[in-house]
Amino acid sequence: MNSNTIFNIKNEADFETCAFQTFQYQFENNRTYRSFCDLLYVHPSDITKIEDIPFLPIQFFKSHEIVSNQHPFQETFTSSGTTGSTPSKHLVTDISVYEESYRKGFEYFYGNIENYVVLALLPNYLERKGSSLVYMANDLIQRSKQPESGFYLHDIKALTEKLVQLDQQGKKVLLIGVSFALLDLIETTQFNLKHTIVMETGGMKGLRKEMIRTELHQQLCEGFGVSEIHSEYGMTELLSQGYSKGDGIFDTPPWMKLYTRDPEDALTIQPKGKSGGINVIDLANINSCAFIATQDLGKVHTDETFEILGRFDHSDIRGCNLMVF
Repeated sequence: MNSNTIFNIKNEADFETCAFQTFQYQFENNRTYRSFCDLLYVHPSDITKIEDIPFLPIQFFKSHEIVSNQHPFQETFTSSGTTGSTPSKHLVTDISVYEESYRKGFEYFYGNIENYVVLALLPNYLERKGSSLVYMANDLIQRSKQPESGFYLHDIKALTEKLVQLDQQGKKVLLIGVSFALLDLIETTQFNLKHTIVMETGGMKGLRKEMIRTELHQQLCEGFGVSEIHSEYGMTELLSQGYSKGDGIFDTPPWMKLYTRDPEDALTIQPKGKSGGINVIDLANINSCAFIATQDLGKVHTDETFEILGRFDHSDIRGCNLMVF
């Protein structure tokens, strides 16, 4: 498989062709995925449409090596998880595919990164190793070529001063931060930002009580003085991201597509517009597994945009536990 093919997808036919090729490749080269397909009695000769392709439960990234080649690992991305839980591990054998995915994905939605000062408020991610989000943010900071771009850990005062200064200068700013840290920031200052995109990456990480999206975004809009809060939808197990420019409605780059599965029957893909478990095809995952059944609940609209509604209780995906861990 050639990553150039993945990142040059132009239409639905291109996506389907690439998805079928990726499935064939991973069926033949990913031992864990092959075992999963075998347990379902699914063979590439049985696949006539994308919905026929099996989606690997995301929990397998906690218990198995999910790789589709024999190359050495260049990076190992790990999930933060909760204390005592087993983290997910995404073993990356070609980091250039990840870099191309998030660079082209960002450009697809926001244009040239050099047009932005990138300020990253990701304290909990910076304080551990193996964060794919920190890897991406650090690269975007470097590629912005803006001397003001950088990470902020706990220095809220310095970040506040920098935000106000840059906004007054009329510079385009991308402030990307974890939800609890953005809330910490607006508790110290009432902003009135005119040239800044505020992008939350989700999660209170146990440091604040969880809030529904509408409540969180309302507080952030009021605190930053902006009309919309942008969001990033990504996870350790995926090498691509979806983005929302407001109202919690996400879109994906051409090489990434979402579906929903029946919450009571994990092997049944639902029509668009119905709420269910989120399944993702991320063709950037060519060297791991591109077909993932996540623990998120959501809805995919007819125009391919989607929204995230929550998570399964106890992160249980019924009907997927076909292999003994």
